[in-house]
Amino acid sequence: MATRRGHDAMIALLSLILFLASAANGRDTKYVYGTDAHGKTQQLAVDRTPALFTKDFGDCLGGESLFNVTKFDAAYYADNLTIIFHIDGTTNVRNESLMMHISVDAYGSSRFDMTFDPCALNIYSLCPLNASRPVEGWAVIPVGPQQVGGIPPIAFSIPDFEGSTKVQIFANSSRTEIGCFQAVMRNGNSFSQPEALAPVLGLFTLVAIGASFLSAAYGVSTTHMRTHFAHSLPVLLVFETFQTIFFSGALTVSWPSVLAAWWSNFAWSAGLINVPGVVHSVDSFAGITGNASQVGGAGSTVINNGGGLAAQIYGRAEELSGELDKRASYNESNPYDYNWSGDPVTPGMPLPGSWTGFPGTLSGINMPGPDAFIVSLLWTLIAVGLVMLAITALKFSLEGLAKMKWIAEDRLGLFRSRWTEYLLGALGRTFFIAFFPIMTLTLYQFNVKAPAGVLAVAAVVFILFLAGMVGMAAYACRTRTRAGRMEVRRDGIHFRQAKVFGKVPFSVPVLRSTLEKRGLEVPATSGLPWIQIRHLDDNPSKPTVHQDEKYLARFGWLSARYRRTRWWFFSYYLGYVFFRACFVGAAVNSPIAQIYGLLIYEIVAFVIVAILNPFEGARNTALGVWMLSITKILTTGLSIAFLPELGLDRIIATVIGVVIIVIQGFLVIAVLILITLGAISTWMSLTRNREEFGVEILEGTRVRYFEHLEQKAPDVWRQEPSKPSRKGKEKEVAVVSQEPKEPYFKVQEVRRAPKIEDEDGDILPDMETRPNSSLRFDTTAHPRSVSRQSRPDSGNSFYSASSLPRGARAHRASWSSKDFAQWEASMERPDSSLAQRLSTGTPMLDDGNNTTSTTLIAASANSTRNSLVHTPTGIGSRPGSPLSPLHMATPSRERLRKHAEERRFLTKPSRSSLRGETTLEEE
Repeated sequence: MATRRGHDAMIALLSLILFLASAANGRDTKYVYGTDAHGKTQQLAVDRTPALFTKDFGDCLGGESLFNVTKFDAAYYADNLTIIFHIDGTTNVRNESLMMHISVDAYGSSRFDMTFDPCALNIYSLCPLNASRPVEGWAVIPVGPQQVGGIPPIAFSIPDFEGSTKVQIFANSSRTEIGCFQAVMRNGNSFSQPEALAPVLGLFTLVAIGASFLSAAYGVSTTHMRTHFAHSLPVLLVFETFQTIFFSGALTVSWPSVLAAWWSNFAWSAGLINVPGVVHSVDSFAGITGNASQVGGAGSTVINNGGGLAAQIYGRAEELSGELDKRASYNESNPYDYNWSGDPVTPGMPLPGSWTGFPGTLSGINMPGPDAFIVSLLWTLIAVGLVMLAITALKFSLEGLAKMKWIAEDRLGLFRSRWTEYLLGALGRTFFIAFFPIMTLTLYQFNVKAPAGVLAVAAVVFILFLAGMVGMAAYACRTRTRAGRMEVRRDGIHFRQAKVFGKVPFSVPVLRSTLEKRGLEVPATSGLPWIQIRHLDDNPSKPTVHQDEKYLARFGWLSARYRRTRWWFFSYYLGYVFFRACFVGAAVNSPIAQIYGLLIYEIVAFVIVAILNPFEGARNTALGVWMLSITKILTTGLSIAFLPELGLDRIIATVIGVVIIVIQGFLVIAVLILITLGAISTWMSLTRNREEFGVEILEGTRVRYFEHLEQKAPDVWRQEPSKPSRKGKEKEVAVVSQEPKEPYFKVQEVRRAPKIEDEDGDILPDMETRPNSSLRFDTTAHPRSVSRQSRPDSGNSFYSASSLPRGARAHRASWSSKDFAQWEASMERPDSSLAQRLSTGTPMLDDGNNTTSTTLIAASANSTRNSLVHTPTGIGSRPGSPLSPLHMATPSRERLRKHAEERRFLTKPSRSSLRGETTLEEE
């Protein structure tokens, strides 16, 4: 009983504590009545979010204001037509009476402005201004519909409203401006969602990394693995897409605010991740000084006395009294607090409300321009360390799991035996991905005022990255082309008509030599001048670049995804991104040359990459050749409108900015779709040694995907058969449906007469199968010869009938309906998709002569002709099948059973498939 009472008392005590805590944390909501511009009166919460409000603020006198301001907030409430502002700070001015001016700019135009005397609002800390007391100003300014008529209603809902609020303070004694503070205005809607979008994009990127790694690590045959790896989505293209979108904002033009907000979602791909501890730790090294808790320059004697607005204010100062409602000084203990206010701008940041050039883009992630290079370098080194840790941890984790018998002993055996080569390749790929952002930011750093220390680091990193990556690419090319000579000959570029998606007309640039090689019509004109560089190897029997296992092990991370004749494309790509970095990062002080030069460069680069068509995979070609290039050209071309010299209206500039966001948004969606498809295709590749896929609806897709890999690997142009027209098809059907004009006969039924041997038993001992006969099929990109037993086999020599004459046939005495049912069931069972896929060979080509050598995966003709015994025909065999002759014999029960078993064994893959080949064995 006492225990129960104690329990009830404890519950009551906890309830009381929770009630008191909720009462302490809660705040009574205060309500007021307000009337909007349409005359609608309603009850409003005091702590509601205004229609427009300020965020971060800065000193618009360049740090020369005679105040140190720690808080500056302003807001416009459309539901009751009021403007409020709140300013806190200190000053060194001993005694001065003031005049103040507040203005709101939206999309490059002044939408509201008002001049007032702080004494008229009972802002006692400013009436007069005195250094002995802190500045605490709070005012509520009622406005009429005429005063705010310049603010369109769409401003309250459009993402990333482009506007600013400015408060200017003037000294009455000197009639000069002694303070100016500006804050960017927002409405709560924004394209900038890095906390939500960056993790999603990062997750998809991790999926692409995992799929790429598994396609490169699963298997035993290096050449066969390369075929599947070439069609997975490159992580380089994923990062290039995100980096291209972000560095679109590095051009020195006046960007609309929507673009700066949109690009902030992709800054992480360039290593620009704003962790406050990391950013602030490099401020002093990058030459950034200042107090991040306040803005202004109290103590400075520099005063702006250039007239202008000051002359207008003091010319009509006597008219200001009585225009504003008075309000008591601000009391922090009342329930009118709010949480939408901003903070003083970070030192080194541009003035809020300005989005010009790369600093304006970096302001979207609250990162000063001088810090960008050092921060990116630090995160790049962190990424390198994570890659090393991940590869090493995976290696030893697999070894531990194998020892504990939790996974198969040979699971990812090639990776575990060559993990150091995989580690070097992963590190090289990481530096390759970081090459463009590091080159761009180092060149940008040279154009930013910075201390000698950070410039020295930028110079060293620039030289190391450039020399290291160029040296690696040159060494990879030289390793492959060491034996032989280079040939340079003239060529031409012609534009051939094609159709996108089979319907949209399009012109595709094609080399003249390509047209000649394919036997297509060559125009009479010479076309655009071009040159062709070829390597002629001294050893014609040298394996192709995709069959050279040693080269793949060392440089496959550079060349494996490109076509056999474009394996060197990585060297061209390295040069392309370096010169692009020169336009983006080095020409920031020449905006016209920067943007027009980059546009021409992107157009020329697009034509070149379309001609080369380097990727082996179709999805990679769609992304790396077409979508990325077209997006770069459109973005750069539209960015010309933002040049300050053109003076484009800011509303129109915002519309163009939204168009750019739509273009780049479609590109991002396409990348996410391609990552998903790449993960599915990698899943198919990992099941290439299984007969059953597990998803029946994708079984046909998997077979077609494997066939597509085999067709693309040789890199030989195949002319697709022309499709007959509708009239041609109708004519062909009409001819077939006609009855033959000449006499003919048709065999509809054959009846067998009884024979003497029908009296024999059903089972003939001489027809037993010979055990351990096997047939090996090779499905790798590099075919091997067919391995057999020592006995020469014919296509279906599973039986022996040596006791019969050579021309005799073995028959059974009688058949039943059950036998016919079994025979029909075995006839109707289709070959497995994997068996059909493995029934063809893979052509292999040489680099220089483009000659083909096809391995026919079937029994050899000589073996069939030299068979020691006559091979009876298997029931249900197809003409031309490698396991059956072309004639049919009478079936028996035993032979029907054996034939069904043989067909089952035909579809059973063995472990040798891990090497890219399948062994068909009879058990």
